[in-house]
Amino acid sequence: METDYLKLAAENQKKAREVIAESRVEEIWRRHGAEINLIGSLATGLLMKHRDIDFHIYTESPDIDVSFAAMAELAGNPRVRRIEFANLLDEEDACLEWHAFYEDAQGDWWQIDMMHVRRGSKYDGYFEKAAKQIAALLTDERRQTILKLKYETPDNLKIPGIEYYKAVIRDGIRDYRDFLTWRQNNPPAGIDSWPLG
Repeated sequence: METDYLKLAAENQKKAREVIAESRVEEIWRRHGAEINLIGSLATGLLMKHRDIDFHIYTESPDIDVSFAAMAELAGNPRVRRIEFANLLDEEDACLEWHAFYEDAQGDWWQIDMMHVRRGSKYDGYFEKAAKQIAALLTDERRQTILKLKYETPDNLKIPGIEYYKAVIRDGIRDYRDFLTWRQNNPPAGIDSWPLG
């Protein structure tokens, strides 16, 4: 029986929205004076097997005390099992990077990635625009192809979503073998500027 990639993706995206609601991640950050925006594969409607939820979070200055206070509140949820942190304020990203690992009621693990970004920094609004642009470039065929490639990717291989999107939308890749060859010929080099660059 052939896999219904659209149905599977829709189910996973519904579950992701439930995780967002149950964790109260958006509500928590807003209560701490931040703007929080969904980005990445959930924002584009292309979330498949890899259960990650990506947010960019903005304040005038990513105050470490505020960031830790918001994450302490998130950690109060018993389904949040682990949290990781990196201070990248001096890097190109100019952010505080958080990863929360959430176990849902079915025992599935979700990674909630939160980049607490300085408003006005280089990537302020960038990934939100990129997600909208990618969504606008999707056709039914491209969506099916991207979801199929993500489904066929081994679970232990983490590939950034932008690589699938660029390969399919820009370069016309249609199957997993060609995608692997494409990756060899297009190695990642930092933050990818496509489709906006």
